[in-house]
Amino acid sequence: MSAADHIKASFDRIAAVYDRHAALEQEVGRRLLSRTVFNQLEPRRIVDLGCGTGDCSTALKDQFRKAHVTGLDFSAVMLEQCRRKPKLMRPVRFVCADMSRLPLADQSVDMVFSNLANYWSNDPPALYAEIRRVLRKDGMFLFSTLGPGTFSQLREVWGAVDDAVEVPWFADILEVGDALAAAGFAEPAMDAERITLEYSSVESMMQELDSTGAGLLIKGGGAWRARLGELAEAWKPLMSGKKFPLTFEIIYGAAFGPPEGQPRKTADGDVATISVSSLLKSRPLAMINSGK
Repeated sequence: MSAADHIKASFDRIAAVYDRHAALEQEVGRRLLSRTVFNQLEPRRIVDLGCGTGDCSTALKDQFRKAHVTGLDFSAVMLEQCRRKPKLMRPVRFVCADMSRLPLADQSVDMVFSNLANYWSNDPPALYAEIRRVLRKDGMFLFSTLGPGTFSQLREVWGAVDDAVEVPWFADILEVGDALAAAGFAEPAMDAERITLEYSSVESMMQELDSTGAGLLIKGGGAWRARLGELAEAWKPLMSGKKFPLTFEIIYGAAFGPPEGQPRKTADGDVATISVSSLLKSRPLAMINSGK
C-alpha cells in the first residue's frame, strides 16, 4: 500500500468519529470563514478543498447562498458523513478526488477555500499550480495550513524518548508565500497565530491526534501506547499546572488569480490562457473593421 493509500484508508476509518475530536479544525475553519470578507467579488462557484465532513462547505453555502458550492475530499467515507448531515439538505455538491488533480476546467472557480488541508499534499508546488489553474482572474484562494511551530512540545518530548520518531517541520510563512508567488498567484497575503491546546493526559492527546488524522503526520508516532509513561515523564517540564500542552501554529493565507495572459508553470512548460474576446479587444480598430 502506498503512503497516499494508507492516509486515505486511515481517514476512511476515522470518518465516523472525526467530528467529535476535531475541535481545533472546526475553530480554525470558523476563523478562516470570517476572512471571506476580504473577497471583493461575489463568488458564483466555490470549491472547498479537503472538505472532510463538510462543516465549512455548509457554512460557505450559508454565506453565499447564490453560489454553487462543491466540497472535494479524497475520502469517500468522509464525504458519506457529509451527506448524512441534516443541514446539508441545502444543495452542496460533493466530489471524491485528489486535490492535486482537480476534475475542474481551467479558470472555472471564483473561490478556492481550504482549511488545514494543504500539508497533506506531497507536492505543494503542483498543488498550488493546480489551484491557480482552476481559479478565475481575480478569484480568491483562501486557506489555512500548519506552520513550523506546530507540535513543538511533541518534537521535544519524542526527541527525549525516541529520536527515531520523526515529528514534521512544516513550511514557514515566507516559504508558503514564495511558493504562491512561484505558482503565479497575485497579491499573496498571510499572517499566523499560535493556538495551544491543553489535555488532561498524554493518552487523551494522542487519541485525539489519531482520531483527526494528525497522528499520521508523525512517522513512528504510532508507538505512543507502548511509551506512555516515558512520554508523560518527559512532558513534565513543559506542563501547565496539571495539563499537557500542545501548540499548533496556524498560517492563514489569501491570494488571487492573476491578470489574464500571465503564464503558469506546467510539466510541459509555461502556459498562458487568453480569451478570444480579450484578443479581439486588443486588436487595432482598423484591423477589426477590415476583418483582418
